[in-house]
Amino acid sequence: MEDKFDEIYGMLGSSDLPLRKKLIINVAMTGNYSMKSANANVPCSPDEIAEDAAKCYAAGATFFHLHAREADGKPSCKREIFEEILSKVRKRCPQGILCVTTSGRIYKTFEQRAAVLDINDNLKPDFASLTLGSMNFPKEASINEPAMVERLVKAMAEKGIKAELEIFDTGMINYAVYLLRKGYLKNPCYFNLFFGLLGTNPGRMVDVIHQVSSLPRRACWGAAGGGRFQLPINTAAILMGGHVRVGLEDNLYYDYDKTVPATNEMLVKRAVRIAKELGRPVATPAEAREILGLEQIT
Repeated sequence: MEDKFDEIYGMLGSSDLPLRKKLIINVAMTGNYSMKSANANVPCSPDEIAEDAAKCYAAGATFFHLHAREADGKPSCKREIFEEILSKVRKRCPQGILCVTTSGRIYKTFEQRAAVLDINDNLKPDFASLTLGSMNFPKEASINEPAMVERLVKAMAEKGIKAELEIFDTGMINYAVYLLRKGYLKNPCYFNLFFGLLGTNPGRMVDVIHQVSSLPRRACWGAAGGGRFQLPINTAAILMGGHVRVGLEDNLYYDYDKTVPATNEMLVKRAVRIAKELGRPVATPAEAREILGLEQIT
């Protein structure tokens, strides 16, 4: 019966059915602004981040979006702190996909934002984040001039680090297409579509559909939602054949009423449970690396 199902859909040109595709779960563990004063479960030190990553890895997460903090909990761009985080997370999550931030929300210069790209070769991350335009967050602007974006993407390419393309509106997808045409980006690209923050993509189903339909061919994509939008956006992505981003960087609470402080592990386990209920298989680390065009770690 299953073979007949594939045969019929194959004849219709839709053999790559969304609910048959392996699901990658990406965890944005810490961020710049999620503080222990708001949720004591936010991992800040390298040891806390590695321990938390190990729990998420065991629960089904394969992709880790990493930020660094100083000893006082404030955001850091120091290479040595990132190196310690990468070393400890890699040890606990041997085939995990590791992504470091080049966010410009706090640190503005190229040297600050690109410091993490000069990591020791033995600790080189698989991905680095790249926001493809400027926009307003609820309380501040995030400035990403074209010259800065191009310098960062070139630096990533020189180091053999893939760009995790952070998309907050449709114009950023258009800019990714431009970078592909110019040869600054290579397929397959990975797009993280973000929804639900004031000043960026709204978090409606129609917005997800619009963003996905705007992506270039061969794009690999995942979706994230801020705060109360995390769960519905994750569910939409699972249904549509995309991947998901969960984590305390984006959402500190497990419930809509904000009565249950979340942990990263709780959010991963919920995504796994929803995927299984919908019949969507969760990718192993080796499968996730293959989907994203990464070398296997042996």
